[in-house]
Amino acid sequence: MIAEPNTASNLPSQKENAVHDETAPESAVQNGSSVRNGNLKTPREKRKVREQCENIRRNSSSSRRVSQLQNGEVVEAVTLFEVVSMGKRAMQSVVDDWVEAYKQDRNVALLDLINFFIQCSGCQGMVTAEMFQSLHKKDVMRKMTETFDEETGLQYKKFMAYPWILTVTWPVDTDNKDYPLIRTGPYWKKFKANFCEFIAVLVQQCQCNILYDSYLMDTIISLLTGLADSMVRAFRHTSTLAAMKLLTAVVSVHLNLDVNKHNAERLYEVEKKRISGKRTNYRLDQLERKRKEYEHKLLEIQNMMNAIFKGTFLNRYRDVIPEIRATCIEEIGSWIKTYPDGFLNDSYLKYIGWMLYDKQAEVRLKCLLGLQGIYSRKELVSRMDLFTSRFKDRIVSMPLDKDHEVAVQAMKLLMLMSQNCGDVLSTEDCETLYQFVYTTHRPLAVAAGEFLYKRLLSHEGDEEVQPEGGGKFGASTDQLKRLISFFLESELHKHVAYLIDSLWDWAGKFLKDWECMTTLLLKNAEEDGEALSDAHESALIEIILATVREAAEGHPPVGRGAAKKILSVKEKKIQLEDCTKITEHFIMVLPQLLAKYSTDAQKVANLLQIPQYYDLDVYRMGHLRKHLDALLREVKDIVAKHSDMSVLEASSRTYYILCSEEIAIYSQVDRARTQLIDELMGQLNQLLDGFWQKEEGFCTDAGEISQMHSALRRVAAFHNAHDLTKWNLYDKTLRLLVFEMEHGSLPVLMILPALQCMYFSLLWQLTAVSENSPKETLFALRRELRCFSQICMCFLHHKEKDVREKAFMILCDWLLILSHQDSNNNEEAVGLLDYLPSTSLQEKLLLFIQKHVFMEEEEESKDLTEEEDRKDESCKLDDLHKKRSLLAAYCKLIVYNVVEMSAAAEIYKYYVKTYNDFGDIIKETLSKTRHNNKIQSTKTLILCLQQLFQTHAESQDSSSSVDFYSASFTNMKELARRFSLTFGWDQVKSRESVAMIHKYAYLQRYIAEPLPCRGDEWQPLIWYRNSLLANEDEESSVLGSSGELSPVGTSKMSSFKRKLSNGSLPVTSQTEAEGKAPDLQCSSQLASAEGKRRKRLKSREMHLQEHLPFLCPGGLQRRYCKDEIKTEDVSKKSQAEDTTEDVDVDVVSADQDS
Repeated sequence: MIAEPNTASNLPSQKENAVHDETAPESAVQNGSSVRNGNLKTPREKRKVREQCENIRRNSSSSRRVSQLQNGEVVEAVTLFEVVSMGKRAMQSVVDDWVEAYKQDRNVALLDLINFFIQCSGCQGMVTAEMFQSLHKKDVMRKMTETFDEETGLQYKKFMAYPWILTVTWPVDTDNKDYPLIRTGPYWKKFKANFCEFIAVLVQQCQCNILYDSYLMDTIISLLTGLADSMVRAFRHTSTLAAMKLLTAVVSVHLNLDVNKHNAERLYEVEKKRISGKRTNYRLDQLERKRKEYEHKLLEIQNMMNAIFKGTFLNRYRDVIPEIRATCIEEIGSWIKTYPDGFLNDSYLKYIGWMLYDKQAEVRLKCLLGLQGIYSRKELVSRMDLFTSRFKDRIVSMPLDKDHEVAVQAMKLLMLMSQNCGDVLSTEDCETLYQFVYTTHRPLAVAAGEFLYKRLLSHEGDEEVQPEGGGKFGASTDQLKRLISFFLESELHKHVAYLIDSLWDWAGKFLKDWECMTTLLLKNAEEDGEALSDAHESALIEIILATVREAAEGHPPVGRGAAKKILSVKEKKIQLEDCTKITEHFIMVLPQLLAKYSTDAQKVANLLQIPQYYDLDVYRMGHLRKHLDALLREVKDIVAKHSDMSVLEASSRTYYILCSEEIAIYSQVDRARTQLIDELMGQLNQLLDGFWQKEEGFCTDAGEISQMHSALRRVAAFHNAHDLTKWNLYDKTLRLLVFEMEHGSLPVLMILPALQCMYFSLLWQLTAVSENSPKETLFALRRELRCFSQICMCFLHHKEKDVREKAFMILCDWLLILSHQDSNNNEEAVGLLDYLPSTSLQEKLLLFIQKHVFMEEEEESKDLTEEEDRKDESCKLDDLHKKRSLLAAYCKLIVYNVVEMSAAAEIYKYYVKTYNDFGDIIKETLSKTRHNNKIQSTKTLILCLQQLFQTHAESQDSSSSVDFYSASFTNMKELARRFSLTFGWDQVKSRESVAMIHKYAYLQRYIAEPLPCRGDEWQPLIWYRNSLLANEDEESSVLGSSGELSPVGTSKMSSFKRKLSNGSLPVTSQTEAEGKAPDLQCSSQLASAEGKRRKRLKSREMHLQEHLPFLCPGGLQRRYCKDEIKTEDVSKKSQAEDTTEDVDVDVVSADQDS
């Protein structure tokens, strides 16, 4: 058919598994002599069929395997299946050749096409056919039969493909396992597209003549219908896809015929009017015949469409395989969009609506994509009223789908419905959909942003119609006001960055109109009666900050998106242009905004974050220096007015950003910073001097306390970002904290900033350590570090909760820094300054977590009434946030090996109990510790469960057995189950950890004390390995640590028994030891055994694990075992005589001793 040079070398390795089914032509099966399902009566005939299937690769069809000579080379022709597998380059030629072959001998060509569909199903068998002759048996022969022959292992399928009865025979072991449509790899990914293209080209090439011969399509449709009803997935999937694509191609032919018929009718009417009153001429008769011919073809095409739809689609759109259902829904959506006159009605739309409830996301996605194609065309929407009213609620709920892609496409569909269906979406529906702009999944948020922008923010005519008094910012002003109103009404004020990111792709133009935004803020109510309210001004400032950040950074906010996006060259260019635009505008406007809102802490804190996104090179222009002086002056005034930490930190960061040594304005900003800090330190020194001059050493005046608190907070905020070591802040704060330790009379407002200042001072000193630092400096710093650690430890027991929590957080960070500092490659400094917590400090830290994180909530709940509890929900959330921060700080010490990993066992105990509040932190700790040290992490899990079981056992009555059905024991089992889930599905990665659990939880159950090793083997491990690999037919297993394994008689071995109760080890009596021959010494490596013994031991382990899934202390009496393993007592004398003698152990079952 098609001769391709070196065809075999071009096919991938999968081609070796390609199917070359043998099809018997009509001449061979006319008399029923072919191998058929009904003729297989004897074993000899069945063996013959199996041999034919096994040798099918060597029996190529002579009608298609023709060697041709081209350019002196022998080239072998290929089958249709191979051509389609190779690609689309030869598709048109092979279809043309097949059409020519069909015109010469349609039976042979059709059988070749049938063979192609069977091969595409992955059938590695044989196809035989016999001509259907008896019309009286038509109904009987149409019934499909599928049988399985157990003797030959072959599957038989017999069905009607008019005018033939086809029988497909294939080995059952290849059923459903693998076929071309589901194979992986780039080669087979293209196969589906090539397969669909082949069907489309075939119908296109046949549409002029042979498509209507009542033979070709009848055979293909009956074939695909028969295969689609098969129980074999490969047949159903392949034939359903082929039938759906065949119907799609036929729909295209129908559309072409409809156009041709319409043109013929118009020509007929024109010709008829032209010869009106005259006799009918030849041209008119010809057009009449042409019109009737088109009508006849359309009728046949309609019959074909009905046959495929009823025979295949109606049965397969609800198939158990989701891929088949998705194929059906995808194609019906294509039919409705391509041929709406025939398919756009409720009889077909209902199938898409029903499948919106499918359990598989793939099927739901195909439904939504199909509906998008319909709702995107306004001329079709008017015919969707009944469907829309019936399934609108379901579509509105689908943005909540657990599959992200389904949710995104549902939001896009709702956007089209909103645009083209008028008021189909109610106000409540829209308000629900607007809230999706705050979701963490960015594609869904962007789709919701489009919906919000086009539905609420953007109105037609905004660009042309200017509101009165709006000036040049009329349209943007109106949109901004609507955005601010939506933001305030949503009551999610902390998520403005998410809102801006969702709208950025659609409303970027007006969101970058910072001139309009600042103009709105600087308006006076006297000048314009429509000035913004205080809440609207706060919201607009937050929006300005979010838009500036989005433009300058170019990536989504934290929590939306896995990582920072890699910007393209064009995006980087836009980003640089936006940064320049931001700088040039806010350099002039920001001082005015700070002056206007200098008394509002929240607004000032947001405005002071804008300079960090400046392009500082813009300051090189001399005329902008005056604006820099204005900015520094305003920041200085703000620092003097405010003591709010957010404002002070924002001011400190502004100085830090502007004090970059690489830019020209460094000296100017540095002078202003030094002058400001001198003033702050002067105020602090004055207040401290007055404080120490008091006779009682304590100021009771609230005003003085407030001034001291504000001064310390200002200094602490600037000490965080700037080195204030030369102002000797350490000694000043140390004196305050020591006074508190001795007298305990300082107010909390003074302790917290003083502790923070001392912490920052030591950090700056630690950072200043260099290679040339003298030893005296290092020793002095070491003393200061130890002193600060002691102060924090003391404050862990402070009466004030805030002081305790602050000291704990600082101490955890401090220990983490000291244990991982490098001191600028100064090894001596590392040795002197390194500080690891002592055992007592580790115990104090753990006790603090247990008392103030896991137990304090219950104590607090007793003091609160129900009304206070309802009113203080926000306070509880803040308290929970603090507890999470405390737990995360301590878990970091465990992860980075600052404290012993075994301390995590106490944390893991609360994993299930506090899962909703702290489960994510504990789970991440478990994951990180396992990554650091698998063995130690596993031991920690075992220790946790062991301690819980010990506590449970001690709580039980000593006279009774352990209660395995109590609530505490059930919680332990649940915790063990949760632990097992953390190992994941990769058995290779978790093998070492699971082996450690098995070793400790199973072997140690019977061993009270660890045994010494003999050679390179651990004695209990050798014994346990013996018990696993022992032969079930034998009554004993041979244990030894050296020598070789010798055959031993059953009679000799039956006398040896062991007893492992109460943790004792297997030993032998003196008599048994003396009677043992030297050749009974065992090697450490055991002989292989039968698998039946393993099954028996596995069932015993399952019984034990059902009652005791983790380590049981050896001292506890085990009453739950049905069988107890016994041994004879061993005298001390025999053990002393031969300590190295190997022991043969016989395992026997006995009744449990009371």
